[in-house]
Amino acid sequence: MAIYGIGAYFSSDVSQDFITNSIVGTGWSKVDAPELFQYMQSLKVGDIIYIKSFSPSSPDIIIKGIGIIKDDILVANNIVTCGRNVIWKNTKTLRIQKPQEKNNVRSNTMYEEFHPDVQKFIIQNI
Repeated sequence: MAIYGIGAYFSSDVSQDFITNSIVGTGWSKVDAPELFQYMQSLKVGDIIYIKSFSPSSPDIIIKGIGIIKDDILVANNIVTCGRNVIWKNTKTLRIQKPQEKNNVRSNTMYEEFHPDVQKFIIQNI
């Protein structure tokens, strides 16, 4: 089991679309972002995923949903070009203070979460 953060801003915020449709994914085409397609395929059933919103000038990471990867099916629809089915466990908007860290991945579309304080916060809020 691993924990992943993913952004949900395509040309607008699609966080609620992710939650309503029990999915998570990318809006980029496979040609434009083959690495994100590979990343989506690498997620395992039971991995934890959280929707994150992050601004470098903000003192907080905003978490818009926490869920668990439901199955090994790849999803493509009018919301995501490549995604996964998710069981959303918490859809309240949460905030955690941005930790002091050297692995600055917060502005990436998707990343594995390694910071122990953020991991603990995610687990406590499932």
